[in-house]
Amino acid sequence: MPFGNMLQQLEGIPNAELYADHEKAHKALEKAALRFQPDMCDGIFCTPEPSRALGDRMTKWPGYGLEPTGSYQYHEGEYMKAEDYDVFLADPSDWGIRKYLPRVFSELQGLSMLPPLGIVLMGTYGVMQNAAIFSVPPVAAALQALLKAGQVHFQWVQQHIESNKRMAALGFLPMEFFEGSVVSAPFDFMSDTLRGMRGIFADMRRCPEKLLAAQEKVTPIMIETSIMNCRIRHNKYVMMPLHRGSDGFMSLQNFERFYWPQLKRLILAFIDAGLTPCILWEGCWNQRLEYIAQLPKGKTIGVFHATDLVRAKEVIGDVTCIIGGMPNGLLAGGDPVEVREHTHKMCETVGKGGGYIMMPDIGDLEGSNPAMLEAWSEAVREYGTYR
Repeated sequence: MPFGNMLQQLEGIPNAELYADHEKAHKALEKAALRFQPDMCDGIFCTPEPSRALGDRMTKWPGYGLEPTGSYQYHEGEYMKAEDYDVFLADPSDWGIRKYLPRVFSELQGLSMLPPLGIVLMGTYGVMQNAAIFSVPPVAAALQALLKAGQVHFQWVQQHIESNKRMAALGFLPMEFFEGSVVSAPFDFMSDTLRGMRGIFADMRRCPEKLLAAQEKVTPIMIETSIMNCRIRHNKYVMMPLHRGSDGFMSLQNFERFYWPQLKRLILAFIDAGLTPCILWEGCWNQRLEYIAQLPKGKTIGVFHATDLVRAKEVIGDVTCIIGGMPNGLLAGGDPVEVREHTHKMCETVGKGGGYIMMPDIGDLEGSNPAMLEAWSEAVREYGTYR
């Protein structure tokens, strides 16, 4: 049970207050877990403090861009322009630091004043002749903002680790597969935070070769960074939320050219590194199940949103552990009989032979009726056994 924003509802405390007071948020999670008795659970999503420190234009949080009772929102934009492709392909790091970051974060405007980053290859001469730039107030302020963001995020990580230990002492497992390194498909990498949905789909028509070249460019970066992050965190999971490859976003022809080969390469690289990809197949993937079946057996976890899980069990049940299956609408507006019947069906079909973890479809329990959670919990304990 990923309680998430439901803690606000259960405690009568605005989300902004829970984000601001980690101990209060932990107590709310502890209370919810003891009441509903899930096997695994999680509370509110991360912390808004790094976004606040950087002047983040890309996200909105309760108390930061949203009302105190709001829910975390991602604000998509075309932060990379179509005319940026050539510069991006030439040197993505230089473009990212000097052009992209100032567009996304208001407190990092000073980075646009830096010289081309390749100048450091001159060693002493390259560094020393440009060292004075770091004392210029806008540049210094940008570096201070990055330091502040790192400090507040590190503090939250330490608090979260301690919270997990306290929950484990009570018998509740953390949702560890959601806490590893986060990376998306190469297509989503170019879409989510750079080109935006409108830009990326225009690129598929107007400059497909540049889009493919950009994906090729970023894939090794994504692989190396994710493996490094997992080793630092001592976590073997790579969480991969997928956004634009589902049935409703592109044809199978485009999926086979722009999305699947690059995603599959990424997944196989993580498996080869001894990591377990936890893939969030967001949206409906009914038409893509045969592609997922190409993955090595028993090496991935699949969290499904709107896919037919009964069919998924038939096609990929021996390939990936399946997570999902409880409609949030049923938990919000159903009745206990409906909840029990649906739970029974999922346990008997998707849970047959193992390899299934039941979870709400959207990965957050916001808006759920507590009575439905109680009925769900009781039904899982009754039907979720192997006979």
